[in-house]
Amino acid sequence: MARYKSDLKYSSVTPKADFMNRRQLMAGAAGLGLAAGLGMPAAAKLNATKTDYGAGLELTSYEDATTYNNFYEFGTGKGDPAKYAKALTTDPWSVEIGGLVNKPGTYALEDILKDMTLEERIYRFRCVEAWAMVVPWVGFQLSDLIAKADPQGNAKYVAFETLLRPKEMHGQSSGSFPWPYVEGLRMDEAMHPLSFMATGMYDEVLPNQNGAPLRLVVPWKYGFKSIKSIVKITLTEKEPPTTWNRINAREYGFYSNVNPEVNHPRWSQASHRIIGSGLFAKKEPTLKFNGYGEEVASLYDGMDLSKFY
Repeated sequence: MARYKSDLKYSSVTPKADFMNRRQLMAGAAGLGLAAGLGMPAAAKLNATKTDYGAGLELTSYEDATTYNNFYEFGTGKGDPAKYAKALTTDPWSVEIGGLVNKPGTYALEDILKDMTLEERIYRFRCVEAWAMVVPWVGFQLSDLIAKADPQGNAKYVAFETLLRPKEMHGQSSGSFPWPYVEGLRMDEAMHPLSFMATGMYDEVLPNQNGAPLRLVVPWKYGFKSIKSIVKITLTEKEPPTTWNRINAREYGFYSNVNPEVNHPRWSQASHRIIGSGLFAKKEPTLKFNGYGEEVASLYDGMDLSKFY
């Protein structure tokens, strides 16, 4: 497994006492088999391999990371997902993989997980709204899932689609968005080792409001690229449409890499506020590619990134 200069040993991050108490409680719950009802084997959320991903970063608290979210399928307020996402049914769950692949099919989540080695990775998470978190995700590399479907040589992009279920995701009853939510990556971005499919966070099953039971995490891009509650993946030759680009192409491009040198048309991207005690505890400068430039900058050699906001 690749290791990077931006890495940090998990042991050097000091979790808060209440986080450790939660781990003990969840371990007990796992022993009772409670996690199975959440569409995931109990061991999957507690026995993930600890990795060195991270960069001397302080973890955002579990409470803040799970109550300050954008998930418009449950409302536009930051607290709406935590309030309303409990209505979402995540078991059973399956992902349809198709397009330019030799092994198309609908894969049950439990079957996907049987073939994966779950890891815990600490990643920076930077929202286009100029706030940021640091989250310990549990999951596996996106490339491993794509490989299961055996991509064809002419596949250049990977398209993703979120669940469409208005009865449980009441925000989808609104006509303000072209539902379902869709996103996409270029093939080399999707196959990069940092691109991650999360099924958990903080050693627990992924909460509904954070994109349960399966979401994408692309740490060098703005957060809206990390699509939640994925039900469909399609490999294509042409660049796929993405929701925010459909809504406002001038403000939200296909690539949307974190770049402090390119401002959003309505605000600066030079710095961001860290979610913490009191929600916005401190402000710090934004790093190009969110600090992952050494790993991913070569993907964009020759491109004018100011044109690919």
